[in-house]
Amino acid sequence: MTTNGDRANRELVLDALRSSEKLVVVTHENPDGDALGSLIAMQEILTALGKDSVMFIAASEFPLPYEYRFLPLSGLVTEPPPDLDERTIVFLDCGNIERNPAEAFRTGNPPSQRILNIDHHHDNTLFGTVNLVAPDASCTAEIVFDLLGPLGVEPTSTIANALYVGLITDTGRFMYQNTGAGAHLMAARLIEAGVDVHEIYRRVYEDVPYGKLALLARGLANVRRFDDGRLTVTLLSQSDFQASGAEESYSEGLIDHLRAVQGTAVAALVRDRIGDADGLRKVSLRASDERVDVSRIARVQGGGGHRQAAGFSTAMEWDDLVDFLRDQVAAQLA
Repeated sequence: MTTNGDRANRELVLDALRSSEKLVVVTHENPDGDALGSLIAMQEILTALGKDSVMFIAASEFPLPYEYRFLPLSGLVTEPPPDLDERTIVFLDCGNIERNPAEAFRTGNPPSQRILNIDHHHDNTLFGTVNLVAPDASCTAEIVFDLLGPLGVEPTSTIANALYVGLITDTGRFMYQNTGAGAHLMAARLIEAGVDVHEIYRRVYEDVPYGKLALLARGLANVRRFDDGRLTVTLLSQSDFQASGAEESYSEGLIDHLRAVQGTAVAALVRDRIGDADGLRKVSLRASDERVDVSRIARVQGGGGHRQAAGFSTAMEWDDLVDFLRDQVAAQLA
């Protein structure tokens, strides 16, 4: 098993993509823009290479967040294919194999079943038979883009649009610290390939449902600040979602308002899961202070992510959760 995203691993991934005749591309649960963009682009690349490839997204993930519903899903299957044992599994943007919702993809038997792990999370658990993990990449879409040339595939409109969605969402529209020169060069290449920047922006960031605005109002009304504002937190309850007529995905973007507040080192969005009877809450974390690695906080609770953006699920009560977050942030700022 290889263990990093160096040039040798890139060549191994390229060789595997060239030699495999049957593949399935998958990503993590609750797929975001980078996950979906990378997934769709890879499916289109494999189709262009004449491969028998399918793209898996679990039926439980639908409807997708409204801002991504314009993306084409050619080759989609919502159940693991019956010939899964014959297919190379290509994991994209998935830092931990447990984050895929389908047990069939988590219980394979490598190396008899080849798993390609393509990702940019620095805490990736290296679960593949080949691991192309590049933490210095701004997004997984950037890694997929880098494979186009060696595979001899030109970026079609579908590929370019999908990769551009992955790029802008994971770099926060080129504002996050993970945005390097490579991200801007990639954007230029994709625009040359036909991306309509304004149209993509409108699709992803505008045409906002009223329920999202109503949920944002509730989230901002629930903001609490602790320790001189170093921790800024809000809670969205099931009643907040119901009163707003909001889908779970409508909470996306709220945490950025918290992160931007002066003096905030860590922002946290705690939200109930709609219709979830097990009492688990989703916790999203964002760091504004470079001294804090929120992925370390998330890993304590079985989650993960990036230094500046991470998350986990928990059954902790509100007061206990706030105490946990305050202690974790204080420990890193000490």
